[in-house]
Amino acid sequence: MRSTYLWAAGIAVLLLAWLASGQLNQEPVVFDPSIAERNEQDLNQLNDQTPTRVRVVQSQAQLKTRYASVRGKTQNKRTVQVRTEIQGRMVNRAVERGQSVAANQLLCGLSVDDRQAALVESQQRVNQARIDYEGAKQLRAKGYNSESAVAAAKANLATARAKLKRRDLALQKTEVRAPFAGFVEDVHLEIGDYAQPGTACATLVDLNPMLLVGRVSERVVLNIEPGIEAIGELTDSSVVRGPITFVGQQDDPATRTYAIEVELNNESGKLRSGMTTQIRIPVEEAFAHKISPALFSLDNEGGYGVRVVNDDDRVEFYSVTVVAEDEDGVWVSGLPNTSNIITVGQELVISGERVDPVFINKTLAKSPKPAASEAGT
Repeated sequence: MRSTYLWAAGIAVLLLAWLASGQLNQEPVVFDPSIAERNEQDLNQLNDQTPTRVRVVQSQAQLKTRYASVRGKTQNKRTVQVRTEIQGRMVNRAVERGQSVAANQLLCGLSVDDRQAALVESQQRVNQARIDYEGAKQLRAKGYNSESAVAAAKANLATARAKLKRRDLALQKTEVRAPFAGFVEDVHLEIGDYAQPGTACATLVDLNPMLLVGRVSERVVLNIEPGIEAIGELTDSSVVRGPITFVGQQDDPATRTYAIEVELNNESGKLRSGMTTQIRIPVEEAFAHKISPALFSLDNEGGYGVRVVNDDDRVEFYSVTVVAEDEDGVWVSGLPNTSNIITVGQELVISGERVDPVFINKTLAKSPKPAASEAGT
């Protein structure tokens, strides 16, 4: 029994020695600090150093309109093929392609043929029927005629008048006239052509008013309504303005966008249909600061941000949204209404670091840090 204990004790000692030898050869485990811990360590080190000198501009937010930009084009309000209503030979083409015409101006003239003679005949038939009707009424008053005879004479007069009206209309229809003022885009009949009812005489386009048409996303369509003035910029940099007259209620299944129309005054006739246009639609107003795009930094979500100095001379980082663009800068929202924006040295400092600000245009007195509700939208 004693030897068994000795063997067990020896084996235990050997196992412990083997395990201890593995621990002696293994390097100690070192835990890396997290990103937040490293930032805190860096910040503590920076606080112990001399504050970094940065150049600062004090900016006051201004109310600015944010626009949604939509690619569209100009489009004439209506295009009509003016057609003949009766048959006849073309004897007069009164317009040419590219010509401007007024409402009711003659476009095409068809041969009158015997329509004028038929009209004169109908006029005489009406006169005869009127005399017969008057005579029937007089005889009835004397008791020499019946009510039926008077009614028949009245019906003959009505028939004669209807026939006169039809022949008068047939004569008028030999002249095909413009239904509205517009521009002759094309002509389809030449002198000598024989037209049937429904033959196209000319294509007429209405250029005033002109429309800007485009399609907006579902996020934009919620913020617009008819009556809002939109701005269009043409390819030659000229600018046109007009109210939104139509907002679609049903989306395009392929693009999930909604149609819009903007009406433009085109009395001068300078605008042509089909011109590419950048349409800007006001969707909201926000307090914004004008800054240089060079001051942007990326935030954690990949968006834009700007570094500012608070009243304690410490750096703060704000994510911003571009509201509008100018030639010399951009307008951004998301900053406090009064902000000390770092213009030089922003890439050398981090949030929370104490800095030595050098103000370029400090014209506003220091004020308490604005509440979150005072920040630009």
